[in-house]
Amino acid sequence: MVSSWTEGDVVEVHEAATDYAFSVLAESLLGSDIDAERETVRDAAASITARFDTGRLSSFLPEWIPTATNRRYRRRHDTLRETIRELVARRRAAGPPSDPASADDLLGTLLAAAEMGALNDEELVDNAVTFLFAGHETSALGLRYALYCLAGRPEIQEQIHAEVDSFDGDPTPSAVRECPVLGAAVDEALRLYPPVHSFFREPTEDVELGGYRIPEGVVLTLTPWTVHRDGRWWSDLETYQPERWLRETAEGATVRGDETRGPAVGERPEYSYFPFGGGPRHCIGMRFARQELRLATATLLQRFEFEQVTEDLSLKASANTRPDGSVRLRVRSSVQATR
Repeated sequence: MVSSWTEGDVVEVHEAATDYAFSVLAESLLGSDIDAERETVRDAAASITARFDTGRLSSFLPEWIPTATNRRYRRRHDTLRETIRELVARRRAAGPPSDPASADDLLGTLLAAAEMGALNDEELVDNAVTFLFAGHETSALGLRYALYCLAGRPEIQEQIHAEVDSFDGDPTPSAVRECPVLGAAVDEALRLYPPVHSFFREPTEDVELGGYRIPEGVVLTLTPWTVHRDGRWWSDLETYQPERWLRETAEGATVRGDETRGPAVGERPEYSYFPFGGGPRHCIGMRFARQELRLATATLLQRFEFEQVTEDLSLKASANTRPDGSVRLRVRSSVQATR
C-alpha cells in the first residue's frame, strides 16, 4: 500500500484504507478469485450504506418501496450475490475441501460445510456477502480513524515507534501482542469513532429494561457511538486518549488493562465499550479485525509519521460511521525508517 508514498505526500486515507482492507479480505477470506470483483463489492457496500443512512427519511421506508436508493440497493446487492454464486460454482468445479478444517480460506470452509449439509447454498451466499461487507467496510473505517487520530498525537506515534523499533522485519501477530501502546491507540480510536454506528437486537420474550417493558419482537437499537460518549463511564469524552487504556506496573512497565472489560482506569460495566457488539452475537471477525488493525498500524508507523491535513472530521451515520468528506494526512518518513 505504501510503496508509492514519498516524503511530504498528502494521502487520501479513505482510498488507501479501503484498498488495503479489500486486499486482506481477498487473500484471507474469499481467495484471490474475488480480487477482480473489487468494484462490484465497493458498489454494493456503498449502496448498503446509503440504504441505511439514518440521515435520510427514505431509510425508514420499507425496502419494497421503489425509491432510487432502494432500487440501486437491490440491483447492486443482487449483482454481488450473483458474483458470489459464480465464485462458489468455480470452486466446486475445482473440487472443494473434504472438510472445513482443511480449507485455507473462509469460502473453502463454507463450501466444505455445505457439502456436509451444515448449510444450504443460500445460507452460504448470505454468509459470504456479510463477511465481504462487514470485513471490507468496517476494517477500512477502523484503519482510517486510527491513522487520523494518531496523526493528531505525535507523541503517541513516537511511543509506538519505540515499541516496533526492535522488530526484526515486518510486524507479526505475536510481536504486536507485546505492544501495549499500539493496542491502546487502536482501541481508543474504536471508542471515539466506532466503525459500526448501531447494532440491532430483538428480544425473544418480554423483558424489563431500565424500568421499561420491552415486548417480544421489538427491535432495539444499540449504539456504541452514544455509549462510548456517556459521561457516567468516560472522562474527556471527545478527546483521543490512548493513555486511558494503559497502566503502569510497580516495576515501571507500561501494560494494557483488561481488554474484555475496557480501560484500566476506573470501574465500568462490561458493555461501556462494545465496538464489535457483544454477547453470543458479537462480531465473528472481532479478533481478526483487531489484529488486522494493529498489524497495519505497526507496519505503517515503522516507515512513516503522519500529520493531519484534515483537522476536523464531519461524520454521518448509517450502517456505519463514515466521514462526510475526505480524510487527508501528510506522510513524513520516520526516523526509524531512515536508519
